[in-house]
Amino acid sequence: MSREEILQDDEHRRVVRVGDTVRRPVHPWTPAVHALLRHLEEASYPYSPRVLGLDEQGREVLTYLEGESGPRGWAKVVGDAGLVSFARLLRGYHDAVAGFRPPPGLSWFTGEAEPRDGEVICHGDFGPWNVVWRGDRPAGILDWDYALPRPRLHDVAYALEYVAPFRDDAECLRWLRYPAPPDRRRRLELFAGAYGLPSAEGLVDAVIGVQRDGIERVRELAAAGRQPQARWVAEGHLDDLGGRLAWSLAHRHLFE
Repeated sequence: MSREEILQDDEHRRVVRVGDTVRRPVHPWTPAVHALLRHLEEASYPYSPRVLGLDEQGREVLTYLEGESGPRGWAKVVGDAGLVSFARLLRGYHDAVAGFRPPPGLSWFTGEAEPRDGEVICHGDFGPWNVVWRGDRPAGILDWDYALPRPRLHDVAYALEYVAPFRDDAECLRWLRYPAPPDRRRRLELFAGAYGLPSAEGLVDAVIGVQRDGIERVRELAAAGRQPQARWVAEGHLDDLGGRLAWSLAHRHLFE
């Protein structure tokens, strides 16, 4: 076998590249994720990795998506063209997955199974860090472990927290690659239009709702001993999430 290149060296999730493949640990919800990825492959959806099975160590084997990802993704969505491409990528995924229903007996990381009326299998972690870019164009979507049944608006609101963004000016300038404080209202409206929403009405409330849900999910998973959520709580991450929610509530006028 080819040499392993470490892509993520988290103690609870070590991800490596081997040749043109990625090897990742499996979880109880991995069969549901694989069913989703196989559906996308059968639908000729070009932006998802392909499932190649398990290796001799019991790790899942996926195709490697060539391009820039992780922290480099933040700069890609600062400009209008990148933000529009990011929104259209999400819409294209939602359209591709609209008819998918997981086989009986499978469940997602939340323990839920089939989507209810009005729901699709959302990506669940659709942020700039999980998009692969080639130049200024999206070329793939990574990390499907947090896929879950929700209305499409869940992914939209989750993405908007990071790309509108629902962050203060100092963080935008220091960490998120903005050359000047962003016009958050305009960016929210631009994303909504590119995704295909008739308006941006209700999106601020949707983002705040997703932030609240995220806090509760981290708390519940940590209480059940799930990692990395248990470590996050031990390190005080719930305080960080609460601070972000408080900022959104206090600054919603910047978006409306």
